[in-house]
Amino acid sequence: MQEFTDFLAKQPSFSALSTDDLERLSSNIEVEYFAEGTVIIVVGSDPLNHFYIIRTGSVEVLDRGNVVDLLDSGDAFGHTSLLAGLPPQYSFRAAEDTLCYRLPDPREIVQNQSALNFNQFGTTVTRNRLTATAVMSDAQAMVTKFMREIVWVNATDSIREVAIAMSAAEQSCAIIRSPEGLGIISDRDFRSRIGVGEISIDSPVHSIMNSPLITIPDNISLATAFLRMVESGVHHLVVLNDSGHPVGVVRAMDLASVELRNPLMIRVAIESAKSLDELFAASKLLMPTLVELHDSGIPSLHVGALMSAIVTAILSRLIKLAPEKKTLVDHSWLILGSMARGEPLPISDVDTAIVWADLSDGADPSLEIQQSAQEFLLLMEKCGLQRCTNGANADNLLFSRSKSSWIKASSGWLTDPTLAGALLLSAMAADSQPITQMALGRTITETIRETSRTHAFLQQSLLFAVAKRPPIGFVREFVVHQTGENKGELNLKDGGLTPISSLARWLAIAQGDVRGGTIDRLNRAKAADILLNDEGEILINAFSNIHQMIFEQEILAIREGRAGSTWISPEQLDSLTRSHLRENFRAISTIQDRIQSEWEIRLR
Repeated sequence: MQEFTDFLAKQPSFSALSTDDLERLSSNIEVEYFAEGTVIIVVGSDPLNHFYIIRTGSVEVLDRGNVVDLLDSGDAFGHTSLLAGLPPQYSFRAAEDTLCYRLPDPREIVQNQSALNFNQFGTTVTRNRLTATAVMSDAQAMVTKFMREIVWVNATDSIREVAIAMSAAEQSCAIIRSPEGLGIISDRDFRSRIGVGEISIDSPVHSIMNSPLITIPDNISLATAFLRMVESGVHHLVVLNDSGHPVGVVRAMDLASVELRNPLMIRVAIESAKSLDELFAASKLLMPTLVELHDSGIPSLHVGALMSAIVTAILSRLIKLAPEKKTLVDHSWLILGSMARGEPLPISDVDTAIVWADLSDGADPSLEIQQSAQEFLLLMEKCGLQRCTNGANADNLLFSRSKSSWIKASSGWLTDPTLAGALLLSAMAADSQPITQMALGRTITETIRETSRTHAFLQQSLLFAVAKRPPIGFVREFVVHQTGENKGELNLKDGGLTPISSLARWLAIAQGDVRGGTIDRLNRAKAADILLNDEGEILINAFSNIHQMIFEQEILAIREGRAGSTWISPEQLDSLTRSHLRENFRAISTIQDRIQSEWEIRLR
C-alpha cells in the first residue's frame, strides 16, 4: 500500500492531504488493466461513482469521435462526472496497454475534504482542463497559425493595380500605406463599391479604403481573435507584432475549419437577411450556438461577449428591416444592463431605451415613438429575444426621452439623489450602449462623464450599490430563501453577480467613466488605487467564477428544454465548490464593507 500512498502524494489533487487521509484513500484503490483500444468510459452513460488515475500507459479523450486530449501517468479522468453527478461528457479509450487506479468518491473517505484539489474541475458542470486542451488544436492555438501574408499597396495606386496585386498573391485584402495612416481594402469593397459603378476602377485606392485598421496582437489565441472579429463585424483582422507593426492578416474564411465558426456564420446570416422572416430564422441559431461554444470550453464571459455582439447585430438589422413611419424624428436605440456591459447570461432579457433629437418647433413625438417602439419590441420577441420583464423597455416613457430630457434627467440624478427613482435610473443609465445613431445615443454616458457627482449622490448611490449582500450568515453557512418555490435555495445572480457589478458600476460613476463591463470597471478602479491590494483581483475572480456557474446551469436548462434559473440549492454543490462559493461570498461582503467605510478617503 505504501506504493499507492507515495504515488497519490505526488498528484496535485491529493498532495495537500494528510498521511492518514492518503492511507485511507490508498486502502480503497482497485487496480485495473485496460488493453489498447478498450473504451473505459462511454459518453452519456450513467453518472459515475468512481474515477481513475493513470499509473502507466495513456488514455485518449474522445469528443464526438475525435481525439481531443491524451492523458498519461498521474492524470485523473471520470472525476468530472463523479463530482458533478452528471453523465460523462467525453469517452475515454486506452491509447496503449494501460494500468489505472480506480477510486471511489474521495469526499466520502478523507476527513479533510478541503485539502482535495480538483482545480481542473472547478464548479458543478465545468470541464475546464479537458476543454481547454480540446480546442487547443484550433481555437486556442496562436492566431499566427492562421495568419496570411500581407499585400502592401500605396494610397496613390489605382484600384485596378491593387486588384491585380491581390489576385496575383491569391489574397482577399490589401493593406494601404497613406499619409493619414494605414488602411485596408478587401474584395468585399470591390463588390460593393466598384461592382455597382459607384467608383471607377482607375480611381486611387485611398478613395475606398477603410481605416483605422481592426488589429490584434500576435500572441493571442484564435478564440480571442475570433471574438474580436464577431464583435467588430469585420471579415479581416490585421495581426501586429510586439513593435506594433502589421505582420499578417487573419480572414473570416480561414475560420471555416475551426469548430467555433458558428457565431461568425450567424453574424453573416443576420447582416445579409433581406426580410424579417430571414432574420427570424437566423436569430434562432443563437441559443444552439451558445451551447456549442460552452461545450467547446470557451469561458462564460467570452461567450457572453459573443452573445451581446450577436444580439446587437440582430437588433441593428431589425431596425433596418422593420417598417417605420417616415415621420419619426431621428432617434438612437440603446441596450441597457448586462447586455450593454457585454456579460449577459443565456436567458438574459434585453433592456432597451431610446434617445430622440429635439425638434426645433418644440413638438413632442413621444407617443408616436412609443407606438413604434411597441411594434419593434414585438418583432424583437419574434427573433427569440425577451424584453425586460421589469419594464426597462423603449416603449416605457421613463426610457424613451428627447436628448434634452435625458440630459436634464441624468444630470439631476447625479446631483440630487432624493429625486424619485434617481438611484435606480442613474444606475441603469450608466449601463447603456447605443446601437444606432451613436453620437445621439452617447448623450447619457457623456452626461455622466461631464456632470459633477455630489457628495450626497455618491454616498446614497453607494448605499444603493451595496444594498444587495451575498447570502452568507455569521456561522459560515449560506442564507437560503425560506419560503415559496425557491425555498432552501440561494440566488447566485442577486447574491453573487449583482453585488459585484453594482459596486463596479458605482466605482465607474464615481470616476466619471462608465465604459465597458464589470471587469473593465474594476481594472480601472485598481489602476486608480480606489481598490487596494488584492481587492480588484478578488472581485474579478469571484465575478468570473459565479458567472461561469450560472452560465453552465442555464446551458444545462436549455439542453434539457426547461426554464433556466439563477437559483441553486447548496445541496446540489459538492463540498469543494460549496466551500469555494462561500469564500467568494465572504470576500465580496468584506470588500463591500471596506468601500462603504473608506470611500471618501479612497476617492481623494
